[in-house]
Amino acid sequence: MENAFVGKGGSGKTTLSALFIRHLAATGAPVIAIDADINQHLGPALGLDEAEAAALPALGERLPLVKEYLRGTNPRIASAAEMIKTTPPGEGSRLLRVRADNPVYEACARAVELDGDIVLLMVTDPFTDADLGVACYHSKTGAVELCLNHLVDGQGEYVVVDMTAGSDSFASGMFTRFDITYLVAEPTRKGVSVYRQYKEYARDFGVVLKVVGNKVQGRDDLDLLRAEVGDDLLVRVGHSDWVRALEKGRPPRFALLEDVNRRALHQLRTAVDATYELRDGERYTRQMVHFHLKNAQSWGNERTGADLAAQIDPSFVLGESAVAATTV
Repeated sequence: MENAFVGKGGSGKTTLSALFIRHLAATGAPVIAIDADINQHLGPALGLDEAEAAALPALGERLPLVKEYLRGTNPRIASAAEMIKTTPPGEGSRLLRVRADNPVYEACARAVELDGDIVLLMVTDPFTDADLGVACYHSKTGAVELCLNHLVDGQGEYVVVDMTAGSDSFASGMFTRFDITYLVAEPTRKGVSVYRQYKEYARDFGVVLKVVGNKVQGRDDLDLLRAEVGDDLLVRVGHSDWVRALEKGRPPRFALLEDVNRRALHQLRTAVDATYELRDGERYTRQMVHFHLKNAQSWGNERTGADLAAQIDPSFVLGESAVAATTV
């Protein structure tokens, strides 16, 4: 099950992402955590120190390896160099599974221990001095989108993605890759403005959007959120001494998290598990193809655009049944 956490900067989306990852891992579920924000804080939120977080391998730096592996023997892709972030899989492509070892995980993922439980953590690229003034952050998150386009996960398996702040994720098709998207909103006008924007942009794509109210301190805060987001408000999270201790570098055992916040995390899992029956492989693949064609049409070189469009396998539908037609 694929989950995304979004929200305005400072809303607490990274903290909630990390808490949910810990909650899932504590139940014994297999979890892949992905930091898709160039302002990378998910590693430290999972308890890594500064040196450990800085040593995490960046997906973008290993993009040629990622492309070569995922391309497999797909006859529609002449070379790995021709793959772009929206390139869809087809017959002969290799798919990623949550539980399966593969060269992408070996090169780009690191095991993180959480109170005896293990999750795999992958991160996109941070900005470097060479990028300043010449690169946009979307060039950094492309490897994440390519991996999600080739990922097949089953019930009881989880991928949790900490996304970029605000509505910036709509600059790619990545926002359609999730079973559920949790929008973390503070009980303020600015806090809910991102919700309205996200709701509007996602309206025509079947995105399951639920709001997590964060930093909710009283009835007035709760009433404001209910008035602004209505039935999309799934759960609220309040003050946490456990989180404060983590932020000070002294993380307690996760078992000591406050009961009220533990129940909130359980509701998040219940919500995403309920979306399993809503999965539509044809729609999922159709959206992938839609954004790939938009990319192809945006290329100034018509021949390049035509070559990109030719990468689409019209008979391919991503899902459990696709495994038989691909190399895993």
